[in-house]
Amino acid sequence: MKIGLASYRFINHQVAYNLSQIKKAMRLASGKVDLLCFGESFLQGFDALHWNYDHDKEIAITQTSAIMRKLCEATLRYQVDLALGYIEKSQDRLYSSYAVIERGRLLHNYRRISRGWKEFRITDDHYQEGTATTAFWYHGQKLQIALCGDLWDFPERFKTDGLLIWPVYVNFSLDEWKTYEQEYAQQASLAASKTVLINSIAMPVTTSSPASISHGGAFYFVGGATLQKLPYDEERILIVDA
Repeated sequence: MKIGLASYRFINHQVAYNLSQIKKAMRLASGKVDLLCFGESFLQGFDALHWNYDHDKEIAITQTSAIMRKLCEATLRYQVDLALGYIEKSQDRLYSSYAVIERGRLLHNYRRISRGWKEFRITDDHYQEGTATTAFWYHGQKLQIALCGDLWDFPERFKTDGLLIWPVYVNFSLDEWKTYEQEYAQQASLAASKTVLINSIAMPVTTSSPASISHGGAFYFVGGATLQKLPYDEERILIVDA
């Protein structure tokens, strides 16, 4: 099984642009990988929410929304399966979720169980975490998903003898990455011997908002060490034979 890790740029609040990025990567990956993976909250952008439910419910999408149907159709058009992070709406609740789409259908939907995706000091009960950490099968291989802080808060809940997919959004400086890369590899090894990590590229909305900068990057960790990785600040797809 070949997995593509797409470290691509998103723009907060710009779903149309982010969809175009997804489709661009799918065209490039077609015929080269089985599954193409994007980072956490890639569809809407990690900083797309305002923490006001009346506003944010219009940004989130359901599993049966028109946008999700377009993504399902894209897997058939480009002949490549897709996994991506998005803000999900289910009834009157919002989640940070990760969808895996196989051959035009939603195969698996995971909801982040750690609360670091939201401003939890000011959010209400509309903003929720998931409870399940169930593995699933894809192309005969067991896969497990953990979103960003999940693996720091609850590593024991993601132990697997299969492949761990770890989409994140982190905005470390390039100097900080020199230290954190090995820390992330070691943390991943607490749950799985093989882990793929995907981080998105993001640019500041204004020059006064450096916190929204992310240098991206993608990694394949094996046994607590980095086996493959992408350079930072470049839109590329890392192909992993897992």
